[in-house]
Amino acid sequence: MDKALELLQDDLIKVEAQFKKDLDSEVLLIRKVGEYVLASGGKRIRPMLLLLCARLSGYSGQYHIGLASVVEFIHTATLLHDDVVDSAVMRRGNDSANAVWGNEASVLVGDFLFAKSFAIMVKGGDLGVLKVLSEATTNMAEGEVLQLISTCDLDMDEDRYITVVRNKTAVLLAAACQCGGILGKVSSAQEQALSDFGMDLGIAFQFMDDALDYVAEESEFGKARGQDLAEGKMTLPLIEALRHCSGEDREQVASIVEKEEISADDLEFVLSLIGRHDGIGHTRARAGALVERAKARLEAFPPSPAREALCEVADFVVSRRM
Repeated sequence: MDKALELLQDDLIKVEAQFKKDLDSEVLLIRKVGEYVLASGGKRIRPMLLLLCARLSGYSGQYHIGLASVVEFIHTATLLHDDVVDSAVMRRGNDSANAVWGNEASVLVGDFLFAKSFAIMVKGGDLGVLKVLSEATTNMAEGEVLQLISTCDLDMDEDRYITVVRNKTAVLLAAACQCGGILGKVSSAQEQALSDFGMDLGIAFQFMDDALDYVAEESEFGKARGQDLAEGKMTLPLIEALRHCSGEDREQVASIVEKEEISADDLEFVLSLIGRHDGIGHTRARAGALVERAKARLEAFPPSPAREALCEVADFVVSRRM
């Protein structure tokens, strides 16, 4: 993402400084946990999208820095809560916050980050931004619950899974992009184009996560291969394999996902099944199509370095290995 990083170099330095400022609290544990998670290797995709969309929309103020911090705070809060729900011990190759400080601290610091995010938005005074991000966080909570009740459900189909992904992951990327347009006071059609760009990109991003969970090396991806399977999550590579496999194979998968702990043989069986039915290829192809559609949505704006950088970020989504 060289073009994006070069274009945003100064803004990203300001955003990192804003993180530290917004984490200011008399409660030391809040700062320690927040700084630990924020420093754990995130790609800052959401802040970058907001900053680039603001630039694309002609915004020239300073509120975009605070909002970029807000979207990363919201994302970080969901990570803290997710790791507690999933009983995760690793995040981006490091010990997860709940493994270091416990579930209680992780949940409460996540709550602080949510509350702080809305305090910053209210202080900014833009009702349009507040509306978009409050709706996004509501949808994210719904997506989390929908994923929870879909655990180990082998009847999960692609359409229902996309609903989970849209609400749980993609809606925040869409909101980040749309907020950039709101700041620049673009037309309603352009604002919708930015939202749609972010939504397509967010779904593609999650699809690539789904594929990498089964094929990436732990040293690169930051979590053990097959972690989604171990948590009973029905993601696109497995959904595609189950759509085509025999009844006998389906029954074996059903017995595997119900286990408290899956064995190396269990994982190998599922990997083989996904390989036979090209679940990884299908997932990557779906992600690639979404990225191409996302880039086409940017034609609502004239060519510019910001538009070129956004297309570069979109291409990164389908080429990444971590």
